[in-house]
Amino acid sequence: MAKTLVHTDFNFDGQRSVYHGKVRDMYNINDDILVMVATDRISAFDVILPKGIPGKGQVLNQIAATFLDATADIVPNWKLATPDPMVTVGLKCEGFPVEMIIRGYLTGSAWREYKNGCRELCGVKLPDGMRENERFPEPIITPTTKAAEGHDENISREEIIAQGLVSAEDYAIVEDYTRKLFARGTEIAASKGLILVDTKYEFGKRDGKVMLMDEIHTPDSSRYFYADGFEERFAKGEPQKQLSKEFVRQWLIEHDFMGKEGQQVPEMTDEYCNSVSQRYIELFEEITGTRFEAADDEDLAQRIQRNVTNYLATNK
Repeated sequence: MAKTLVHTDFNFDGQRSVYHGKVRDMYNINDDILVMVATDRISAFDVILPKGIPGKGQVLNQIAATFLDATADIVPNWKLATPDPMVTVGLKCEGFPVEMIIRGYLTGSAWREYKNGCRELCGVKLPDGMRENERFPEPIITPTTKAAEGHDENISREEIIAQGLVSAEDYAIVEDYTRKLFARGTEIAASKGLILVDTKYEFGKRDGKVMLMDEIHTPDSSRYFYADGFEERFAKGEPQKQLSKEFVRQWLIEHDFMGKEGQQVPEMTDEYCNSVSQRYIELFEEITGTRFEAADDEDLAQRIQRNVTNYLATNK
């Protein structure tokens, strides 16, 4: 199996702190910029799985960079540069403690709740009689809290404002950006024969201005269906052909794992990890319309250290 990067321990010039997330590691440089390393870790049900996925970090980083550039006319974003295939350097923002999830179709966790009788999600009323993978009349926004550890929790717009997590003024801006970004992502996906089903965005502020942070429209943050055959499969009640991390969640569910206490993560063989890698690469090529060129993986950490160090030295 190809090499993977599942742990980082860099020491860059001007480094003040480091935060190890579920998938990304963020290095704070002089409290001004962030070096975000997209590792090959994979998480599901808010649990980091025990093995890395070859090429995943590069796929995530390069898709996110592509879409940050493709939406910069809609909302200012944090990206400055991508000095390495697995790294984005950007402006340090004060992040809002919520994730903006927007859904165009009833699927995934929303469907699992709906079929158990739920008819209101994050303050949004859901009509009776909907079917799995049915399109909403218009996309719905279902935010979650952004937990430092453990599970994110669903939360309504009213609760976010009442708890002071985001001001009413800022929330209105964030909600508007969320809808516009989803519309742009939907257009781009459609041009590639895909359906952007749902996704999440993270926002923050810098110098009083709301900015888009983190990743955008990657398979970790988004779900895509193939447009070809969608209507036929929907009519027959068949599963959709999709490009997202949902297939990993389904594999875990089939092996009796949903991140609950006492449950064991099933064995991740090299064969399985390689199959997940191929699915990530497939999405990269489908959504960007370009061939995936795997970067040199002889020593991933050494390469990243060199490329980031060179970038920081020449951009002081």
